[in-house]
Amino acid sequence: MTTGTTPRLRPSLKRRSPGLAVERELWSHDSVVVVGVDEVGRGAWAGPISVGAAVVPKDRRVYKIRDSKMLTEPEREALFDRIAGWCESWSVGHASARECDELGMSEAQRLAARRALEGLGHDPDHIIVDGNWDFVGGARRIVGGDRSSLSIAAASILAKVTRDRIMKGMAPDFPGYNFEANKGYPCPIHKAALQAAGPSAIHRRSWVFMDYLMWNGLERHVRPEAQQELPFES
Repeated sequence: MTTGTTPRLRPSLKRRSPGLAVERELWSHDSVVVVGVDEVGRGAWAGPISVGAAVVPKDRRVYKIRDSKMLTEPEREALFDRIAGWCESWSVGHASARECDELGMSEAQRLAARRALEGLGHDPDHIIVDGNWDFVGGARRIVGGDRSSLSIAAASILAKVTRDRIMKGMAPDFPGYNFEANKGYPCPIHKAALQAAGPSAIHRRSWVFMDYLMWNGLERHVRPEAQQELPFES
């Protein structure tokens, strides 16, 4: 739920503002469309993995943007509409829990990224991604990019809020798992619900944590190759 006003920054965040240094470097070399990309949901046990893509303008700023993980949920919600309206274009692409099971997390993340870039409506000249893995292909990797690049930070908030809203919207269909609060990530209530009732239709059923659960009639998804990827929080 948006509030229409930007949040007052907590003192710990005031000196941690992402900038446009990388974007300006690329703009100066005739890269007209620079896209910041970030993912969210890779470490969740349920729901989609989501990738945000954002193209920010050269001549206007939205202040108080930070890495989505540094902001509270109300802060992200308060910023969402301002960021969406400020971007020259933006998109969030998703890969479902079923696609995560069938493809594996790495390929599902690539799929979500492709969908996000297709949703922008024009071809990028350059793409910058957070982290040390180029899950887009041909992108510049920036470790800590969600804290240093305004484009990536904007993408991180757009992706996080969009995915959170999806999980809250699905929560009434899957009562007991507390998706409205945990958004599909592991927490004590989520773990207890899985032990008591088994997985729902939107859980990633090929993951190792599913090996020790009581099954409730849903088919256990096992890919031909063992799931070797280790999930991480985002």
